[in-house]
Amino acid sequence: FLSLVAEFCCGFFVILILGNFWFLAVLYLLWLYLDWQTPCAGGRRSQWVRSWTVWKYFREYFPIHLIKTSELNPNHNYLLGFHPHGVLVAGAFGNFCTDPTFKNLFPGLTPYLHIMPIWFGCPFFREYIMSAGMVSASKESVSYVLNNEGGGHASIIVIGGAEESLNAHPGSLTLNILKRKGFIKMALKHGAHLVPVFSFGENELFKQVANPKGSWLRNVQEKLQKIMGFALPLFHARGVFQYSFGLIPYRQPIHTVVGSPIPVKQNLNPTNEEIDQLHALYLQKLKKLFEEHKSSYGIPEHKSLIFE
Repeated sequence: FLSLVAEFCCGFFVILILGNFWFLAVLYLLWLYLDWQTPCAGGRRSQWVRSWTVWKYFREYFPIHLIKTSELNPNHNYLLGFHPHGVLVAGAFGNFCTDPTFKNLFPGLTPYLHIMPIWFGCPFFREYIMSAGMVSASKESVSYVLNNEGGGHASIIVIGGAEESLNAHPGSLTLNILKRKGFIKMALKHGAHLVPVFSFGENELFKQVANPKGSWLRNVQEKLQKIMGFALPLFHARGVFQYSFGLIPYRQPIHTVVGSPIPVKQNLNPTNEEIDQLHALYLQKLKKLFEEHKSSYGIPEHKSLIFE
């Protein structure tokens, strides 16, 4: 989804260069140079963009729901770990990049969805994603958000990253998380409370071509992901007027459940042992959140999360 919009924006930029409006392209490049660090400094959100009526229809299409299980005190900063990545990350976008869902449930908190820095190098597209409340997933960017002295900031990080999108098959409950501990270290260094988030239905929006680990397709996808920085899952869903094939996601409900916060005491120089301990506690809380809610959202009792 992001790729298609980004390609359109890049194409428009090329037209400016090749056409009679090359001077506008030059002015924009100057602006890009001067504004390069903004995605790492809180971005530039627009309440107008976040409130577009189209997002209401976007949320209602699936539909997308945000479920609150505990209060989040706006006097603290939070790091929300979002799972799973899925193909579209619809739950993360619909709940944290559009209004008014999040602010109604968690008043006083400002959400920042962290995405790969590569997207902010795309002309024009970067302006759009920043206006929706997206910022870079770099360490510098996460630190900027979590350094807010008065609290009230919530960093949302899709922990599994692009690699996890390759596991986004209907019914899949595999999360890439065992080796991902950078977010734990950031939470410790800034004293940000950790909050596990599980989005039920995220993997049901598309059907992906079979790509088991070790297959030639998976090997190619993983190599391309390392080179380009983002994954290329081969997927399909429904069309506009038929349900057999197309790129429009299936109408499957998404329930994004926000768990209870894990209090974190600031530690500027955490040891590997301290990071591992908090990581283990986070996995425990994430699994508990999933087990408590899975029966409400169509997950069979015998199914459980798989951590890789």
